[in-house]
Amino acid sequence: MNKRTITFILAGGLALSGCQSAMFSQGTTGNEFACIAGTVGGAVVGGLVGATIGSGTGQLWAVGSGATLGAAGGNALTCI
Repeated sequence: MNKRTITFILAGGLALSGCQSAMFSQGTTGNEFACIAGTVGGAVVGGLVGATIGSGTGQLWAVGSGATLGAAGGNALTCI
């Protein structure tokens, strides 16, 4: 993937995750869905960002770290 595609995916994921948390903030069922979607979305976005860094074993560590940090960030933003 080229950098333009990755940037587009990241921006779209970030925009959608913001809408997701605001839309389901009052209902318990919707809030659970928003929490799961935010965590998974954050992991995907973090993994994509990590995939653009380094090469070889360093890239593997960057993908793992990005996915972990992205999942934690998505969870923090969407789980209330």
